[in-house]
Amino acid sequence: MSEDIKIYVSDLAAYNNGIHYGAWIDATQDLDNIQNQVSELLACSPVADAEEYAIHDYEGYGSYTISQYTSLKEAHDVAVFIEEHGEVGAEVLNIYTDIEEAHTVIEENYAGRYSSVADFAAELTEESGDIPERLAPYIDYARMAYDLEVGGDIFTIETGFEEVHIFWNR
Repeated sequence: MSEDIKIYVSDLAAYNNGIHYGAWIDATQDLDNIQNQVSELLACSPVADAEEYAIHDYEGYGSYTISQYTSLKEAHDVAVFIEEHGEVGAEVLNIYTDIEEAHTVIEENYAGRYSSVADFAAELTEESGDIPERLAPYIDYARMAYDLEVGGDIFTIETGFEEVHIFWNR
């Protein structure tokens, strides 16, 4: 479990009565535990008969955005995905909003992490066969990288200085 990926759940009955009442909940724990913590939060509300809640804040989701209307299940599923795949996972979810599709992209289309797309093109070319030594200086890997991207063969996610994650478009 991770304490780094969490949601802040607010009691809406208290909120609507001007009372700030809620709790930070680890979003990577079992979904039943999350639901139980929310139920306990509402049961202990300073306002009688509290039934509704909203997610008013979150941490650890990287570039992925959680709204107050996000379901506990979605917040949990996304948290587990990001816990497993890090910022790259968050970026993939920003492109492929369906979590099953995001799983497929990560598991089947991920080509790896490189310093540049040109480095990826160089590795791809060098793995495809022997390049005669006298021809090697004439290969323009930057142009090959450009063609791979513009041609739609790959898409990239940059997560840091000289860190590019390459995915095949299949």
